[in-house]
Amino acid sequence: MGEEPGPVRVRLDLAYDGREFSGWARQRGKRTVQGELEDALRVVTRAERPWELTVAGRTDAGVHARGQVAHVDLPAEVWAEQRDALLRRLAGRLPQDVRVWRVAEAPPHFDARFSALWRRYAYRVSDHPGGVDPLRRGHVLWHNWPLDVDAMNEASELLLGEHDFAAYCRRREGATTIRRLLTLRWRREPDGVVEGTVRADAFCHNMVRALVGALLFVGDGHRPAEWPARVLAGGARDSAVHVVRPHGLTLEEVAYPADEALAERNRESRTLRTLGSAHGPGGRGELRG
Repeated sequence: MGEEPGPVRVRLDLAYDGREFSGWARQRGKRTVQGELEDALRVVTRAERPWELTVAGRTDAGVHARGQVAHVDLPAEVWAEQRDALLRRLAGRLPQDVRVWRVAEAPPHFDARFSALWRRYAYRVSDHPGGVDPLRRGHVLWHNWPLDVDAMNEASELLLGEHDFAAYCRRREGATTIRRLLTLRWRREPDGVVEGTVRADAFCHNMVRALVGALLFVGDGHRPAEWPARVLAGGARDSAVHVVRPHGLTLEEVAYPADEALAERNRESRTLRTLGSAHGPGGRGELRG
């Protein structure tokens, strides 16, 4: 008799409106994205216990996602039974503020978290004196000062590259705050909303929202363009850096390497990083969205 087939790793591409969630990670007594998805998977597969999901970026309470990625390991017989109907069944079971857009068997060595090359977020701000469009109030921050986008971009350029972002992160014991910031730029959309694009190999806790808070101070003239870089070089949290509210933040995209490079990427991502290292995002147990 042959051995029973092992589990099948399944990739899920999903989106959610974060307003009513206490973040991604399952928490006792709180509504979370992971909790809703795992409960829905358990019900539609008629399992006795939830299947545990691994996610590319653990978004905080109130943060949205348009391009989130997760994986789940299902027994081969469950996947064989469910693969053609799982997407439709999840759509019928999930609440309307969570949607799974794609379900597919993942290639060998795929890991939603450790295989990722980078994550891209958008932060949206309105500086219109009348406030935010009521139809977008759950996704756009109102900043009650006119913003100079050119000044914000000047300041953003000084933050690019690999640095220790301790000044913009909430420290966690045993976790590095070294990150490689690949993109940080701002543009004013035709409707007047100022949109920031932030792309990095990984993010530590509160990093994007703290960076945005510092750059808004530059944009409204309260600080010079060099100030956010000086805070970064100082290596310590500055009380003047405000962590902006979460509802303006959306995870837009997660990028992965070609299938043949997945195993190497996983190895790099699990290597603790130091400044100047050639490795990928640092830190066991500390990659975030």
